[in-house]
Amino acid sequence: SASGAQRAALPCGEAKREDVKFHSEFRAELVEKDGQDYYLVEGYASMVEKPYEMWDMFGPYDEVVSASAFDKTLAASPMVVFRFNHGGTAMATTTNGRLELEADSLGLRDRAWINPKRADVADLITAIEDRDVTEQSFMFMITNGEWNDDFTEFRIDEVDLDRGDVGPVTYGANPYTLIASRAGEFLSAIPDMPLLA
Repeated sequence: SASGAQRAALPCGEAKREDVKFHSEFRAELVEKDGQDYYLVEGYASMVEKPYEMWDMFGPYDEVVSASAFDKTLAASPMVVFRFNHGGTAMATTTNGRLELEADSLGLRDRAWINPKRADVADLITAIEDRDVTEQSFMFMITNGEWNDDFTEFRIDEVDLDRGDVGPVTYGANPYTLIASRAGEFLSAIPDMPLLA
């Protein structure tokens, strides 16, 4: 295991990606926004107060995102993009009004309206419908966090989302997050989601 001096500096202050899995039945449907058709993709890019296992050069540790971690950055209206696997062309952004972010009791909720005329969007929606893509992630900077006494758990107390991203990924780490691409009401599965510690 790592000594306190070795592990204490990590991971606070580093750019980071947190990958999160969703598990829910979902479907892709077109919705209308501002007189145009879009696919609405919505879910949670991060869950709060739920430990999940991470690894660094010293081995495994648990990471927990605090319930208030997103408050300051969301209040500052960060510029965030929606894209697949943290790469490629942005499909929606907070600046064009087609990506919305909010924090609630479950975590960081994201809603993206993506253009069905784009080939990359069509490919993504097909992959989600086929359940080939079943996880989500967000990219951010940790601005405040702390280790517990024996350096087995790192708590992320505050993040900066500006110039980061959210969206589906091929592989993720956190097993608690939900996503869907659908019209109408949000995930009916959320109230029944297991609250695992």
